[in-house]
Amino acid sequence: MTARKTNLQDPIYHDDDAARAHLESLLWPHGPVCPHCSVIDNATAMKGATTRAGLYKCKTKECRKPFTVTLGTVMERSHIALHKWVLAAHFMAASKKGMSALQLQRMMGLASYESAWFLFHRLREATKDYAPTALGGEGKFVEADTTYIGGKEKNKHASKRNPKNIGGMGKQAVHTLVERDGRARSFHVANVTGKTLRPIIAQHVSRKSALMTDTDGSYFHIAREFARFEMVNHSKGEYVRLLLGAEKGRLRDVPPRLRGPPSPLPVRVRLPVFDPRRAGDHRRGARRGAAARRPRQAPDVSTACDGLRRSSRRRDAFRRSADVTSNRASPGNGIAPKEDPPGVDAPGGLSIADHAATSQESLRI
Repeated sequence: MTARKTNLQDPIYHDDDAARAHLESLLWPHGPVCPHCSVIDNATAMKGATTRAGLYKCKTKECRKPFTVTLGTVMERSHIALHKWVLAAHFMAASKKGMSALQLQRMMGLASYESAWFLFHRLREATKDYAPTALGGEGKFVEADTTYIGGKEKNKHASKRNPKNIGGMGKQAVHTLVERDGRARSFHVANVTGKTLRPIIAQHVSRKSALMTDTDGSYFHIAREFARFEMVNHSKGEYVRLLLGAEKGRLRDVPPRLRGPPSPLPVRVRLPVFDPRRAGDHRRGARRGAAARRPRQAPDVSTACDGLRRSSRRRDAFRRSADVTSNRASPGNGIAPKEDPPGVDAPGGLSIADHAATSQESLRI
């Protein structure tokens, strides 16, 4: 769909007669409508030197009253030029993030801030729906979300800054319901909880609708009452979910197996806590499991005999070293030193041959 470009050189934004003809074509597509008796196309345009522009007189015998296109509207009895009303309405509708009254005053060259303030309040009043019906319906999606409105802490005066105001703290919460390809309604809420959001959703959204929200837990209980409930996960970078094929505008034609549960509540999963003292348990457990799975083998007789021989040799070597230590002379035991017999050069009183044999047995063990 190609966006319509605005031509600010259009006469409806600069000439009162062109602006009046534009409003008449919008409000009276089938001819003048008398606001007193609601008769269509049964009026005469009044012309005269002292007659104000755009005046009509109803020709119905019971009525016979004059009227204009602005009678019964927010533009009635206004001293602001009609083309400025049309231009202000265009600016208000075309500004995606809104517009302040001071900016409107600068852009339109109004005489005072009060005039711009008056224009904006009248135009906002004109957008009010005095007979609202429920949003959505069968085969329609209604999106619900909350935002926080308020200035950043760094832009405030130093005396008004609060470093504890993080995220939505210190700001005003606004909850909005948006019907896809339709209407939207916003509400100021004291806090974002299921207790404050439930009355708004229950009153303004049809139960036959499909409700689309984020993963905020405030929606879980009220969402069970709708024909369908879906959530987008902001933590995964998902902010919008488009409809595919048969789902678009025709939810009643979607098979029940594709609709899913009416309220898919999140599953609470208890995650394991990392303990550095037990960081190697999984490896030790794997080794123990591998050892348990290993098939048992019959004992080898030769291997058992070798083990016995090594044990006896180690025991004999220990006894020989103990005997040598007990027979060694010292100042406290009263044993006189003995001369080493020939061929004894190794420490501990052993001969070189015995010491070599003992060392070889130790290495073999």
